[in-house]
Amino acid sequence: MDWSMFWHLLVNPPSSFVSGAVKTIYVAVISQALGVGFGLLLALWRRGRRLALRVFASGYIWIVRGTPVLVQAVLIYDGISALGLYSFPDLHLLGVSIPGVVQAGIITLSLNEGAYMAEIIRAAIDSVDAGQTEAAEALGMRGRQAMRHVVLPQAMRVVIPPLGNEFNNMLKVTSLLSVIGLQELFLAGQDYNSATLQTFTIFLAVAVYYIAMTTVWSFIQSAIERRLEAKGYAAVERMPLKVRLFGGGGDRFSMGYERGAR
Repeated sequence: MDWSMFWHLLVNPPSSFVSGAVKTIYVAVISQALGVGFGLLLALWRRGRRLALRVFASGYIWIVRGTPVLVQAVLIYDGISALGLYSFPDLHLLGVSIPGVVQAGIITLSLNEGAYMAEIIRAAIDSVDAGQTEAAEALGMRGRQAMRHVVLPQAMRVVIPPLGNEFNNMLKVTSLLSVIGLQELFLAGQDYNSATLQTFTIFLAVAVYYIAMTTVWSFIQSAIERRLEAKGYAAVERMPLKVRLFGGGGDRFSMGYERGAR
């Protein structure tokens, strides 16, 4: 263990660590946002009247939740290219260059997250009293209008706590994209280790970076929940910050938090 190198990596990190951390954050943010949108569609399709959409949503959730993210990343980035469907060339949008590997990484995490968010949103919708829908229909609303204006706003309040923990998990799952060559924080550590061979020192510093990112997000999430609770939007008991950071709390805080705690 080289303590001088360890403290140097924390206090004065190399540019590859900084860029890797930045890439980890923006890939996680974009993937989570797209995953939530896709998850909402899957949840609605699964509850819809069209058999084809119900079958597709159920089958998609089954397949994605049953396969590792690592396998999905390789299938999307290498498999699609091998089939000649799409080779993920670099894109240039509004003066910003988006490497192909970043595109593949975002697509992989978004599609994976969509399956998990679909189940979270479905459970949240089911938690809304059926009488709410009946009352909306009695007022002349159609099924879609009742879902959009009555059910979903109430369901989203339930989604917020597990959604925050899903993003916490997303920050860590980005490390799996190193298998396709995405230069995020973990791969930056691997490259630095190849040059110095100080494995324990380097990856201990990388672990501290991940802990710092997830801890900062835990404080942000707790602040968001407090603000919503103060405005009367909280529909579930808010998880205490101590439980969020260190675990415990019993069954009353277990729903929707298991995956984000891993």
